[in-house]
Amino acid sequence: MRRALALAAAAALTLTGCSALPAGPAPMPSDWVPEPTATPVAQNVGLSPDGFTAAQRMTLRVRNIGCGFIKTGTGFALDAFTLVTNRHVIENSRDIQVSTHDGRVIEATAASSTTVADIAIITTTEPLGGAFAARATEDPVEGDVITVVGYPGGGKLTTVSGVVLGAVPDPVEDGGAVDTVLATTAQVQPGSSGSPVLSDEGEVVGVVYAKNETQSFIVPVSMLNTLLAQPSLLVPDSLECTTS
Repeated sequence: MRRALALAAAAALTLTGCSALPAGPAPMPSDWVPEPTATPVAQNVGLSPDGFTAAQRMTLRVRNIGCGFIKTGTGFALDAFTLVTNRHVIENSRDIQVSTHDGRVIEATAASSTTVADIAIITTTEPLGGAFAARATEDPVEGDVITVVGYPGGGKLTTVSGVVLGAVPDPVEDGGAVDTVLATTAQVQPGSSGSPVLSDEGEVVGVVYAKNETQSFIVPVSMLNTLLAQPSLLVPDSLECTTS
């Protein structure tokens, strides 16, 4: 549930006759730091000096320069050299570029994906910097508030919120072998594919991969955790154009 923290102070001064004014308040302590406002995105993480939350710093724009096309998606950093996105974002790639929240462009050196779910893993030799995802150990349930951070349309970094509606059959015909995925009310757009889905505590609870007119669909974090624990389910991509 969205919450807001507010800090307020009030003082009253009553003057009687010609009595002298009281002394002014003591100066603010030099080490005082204002407490950040709580939001559905990472309440336990404040803003960095550049004004970005940890959730925004870990979120990356993914650019696939493919065989006669260019498309964009979103990803998020697992560690300094590894990020998660969707399989369909990197399919038939010739070159994959990753952009950070502060505008750095990093070349991908390897990628792998799985047919078990619409998930891909990208690695780089240059550090991604920023922050790294904390993954939840359990999937969200119906009614949970979630937040999606991504680059819709390949544009600016955007944050939207929604509510988990529950488990549904995979609505994408070629979406893989996942029996069920999670539907949410978060309104996402093309380019949001691969976006991290965050709980109220700032943990990743899923990965956006599809949408319809009223809902978005996410691969639950339990599937992502399974893939990361069993690398044999991930197959390396050649990053070369293929012809049919």
